Amino acid sequence: MAIIPNKHEMPVQDPKVRAHNFNEVALGYTAEIAIEEANRCLNCKNRPCVAGCPVNIHIPEFIAQVKEGNFEEAYKIINQNSSLPAVCGRVCPQESQCEKVCTVGIRFEPVGIGRLERFVADYHNDNSKELAEIPESNGHKVAIVGSGPSGLTCAGDLAKKGYKVTVYEALHTAGGVLVYGIPEFRLPKKIVAKEVETLKQLGVDIETNVVIGRTLTIDELFDMGFEAVFVGSGAGLPNFMNIPGESLKGVYSANEFLTRSNLMKSYLDDPVTPIMKGGKVAVVGGGNVAMDAARTALRLGAEKVYIVYRRSLEELPARKEEVEHAMEEGIEFLLLHNPLEILGYNNEEDPKDPKNGFVKGMKCIKMELGEPDASGRRRPVPIEGSEFEIAVDTVIMSIGTSPNPLIKDTTKGLEVNSHGGIIVNEDGLTSRENVYAGGDAVTGAATVISAMGAGKLAAKSIDEYLSKR
Repeated sequence: MAIIPNKHEMPVQDPKVRAHNFNEVALGYTAEIAIEEANRCLNCKNRPCVAGCPVNIHIPEFIAQVKEGNFEEAYKIINQNSSLPAVCGRVCPQESQCEKVCTVGIRFEPVGIGRLERFVADYHNDNSKELAEIPESNGHKVAIVGSGPSGLTCAGDLAKKGYKVTVYEALHTAGGVLVYGIPEFRLPKKIVAKEVETLKQLGVDIETNVVIGRTLTIDELFDMGFEAVFVGSGAGLPNFMNIPGESLKGVYSANEFLTRSNLMKSYLDDPVTPIMKGGKVAVVGGGNVAMDAARTALRLGAEKVYIVYRRSLEELPARKEEVEHAMEEGIEFLLLHNPLEILGYNNEEDPKDPKNGFVKGMKCIKMELGEPDASGRRRPVPIEGSEFEIAVDTVIMSIGTSPNPLIKDTTKGLEVNSHGGIIVNEDGLTSRENVYAGGDAVTGAATVISAMGAGKLAAKSIDEYLSKR
């Protein structure tokens, strides 16, 4: 049978409709479309897609089950290696991982592996009534710091091996960046809640509102009988440009802006945690988080949203799909532009006026691409005399995040690098005995699936160590 050259399109909401709601943009494959897409897979012997997956999902095997309509069997295969399949199917950059090395992709578009993973996970969540069985205890206890993708993955892998696992989360809801960082229209929170509930069924305890380094220290966790600790606390410390005007009212980090919207539901008519809505918004940055912030601002009622990025479209680090969705929704891209200053205004007649010190605009300069920098991308160079101003009411800084220093500052013997990332060896072990780490707490802001891979590695290392005791 001849291979269909293009992957089946993902059904989506109309851009003019979705730009004004927080419902999920992508609607998912039907069973018929999923089977047709699965039939594009060659089930090749060398399986490059498996090597391209950071958690090594048995991709040809699960797709083979989809071909036959055995969707629950397909889920069981995925679940052997991934504790968060419904999440990964939505937010993983498959185009630069498993699909990038797909054999079909040599001549045609690669198989839609991510779309199939999402379909299978959603089918299971919608149809399966089985509860996960708690494995027989092996008598060992492990503590996990942080309930983001690395922490949940590490917890799931260890729980399946009989470990008593307790996850400590600083916020009031489990999920880490999956709940505070990724908008509802990309990753519905009910999906995350379902994945967390599955881990609880395996016997994982999740303690929220516990700030490790304040409520408890890592030393105290060991005093409580835990034999190993995995630190997956993420990278929640926002970076700024240190330009004039960043302290004005109306300037947010993308981290704060998205947390207020995603976790605190500030888009409601009478929110507990308010957020500035409407007007003109500039988002500085070009990654997935910048796209999330810009598209969220639009849904919150902004009349105009700009993405301000110092390189060209070809260098944008965000996923192609997210950029296309943002453009379809009417977000304007000011490429090869860089902010110099955030402009504000004061009410001179009444300095105590609440409008005192608000954003009124942004001064930018045009850029051109010069020679490649250390990252291999062409370095943006300012064009002399090209300064100009744009009128905006809100500025959102989305230029990256760093690991929070709290755990480092409260844990003796824990070494970090110059960027604040925890230093680990090839097994995920830190400089502190029996303390492991992974995900953004080590690498700085990265992808969900790479964090999951780190959690998986640490779980394997912890098991190899504790099983010998």
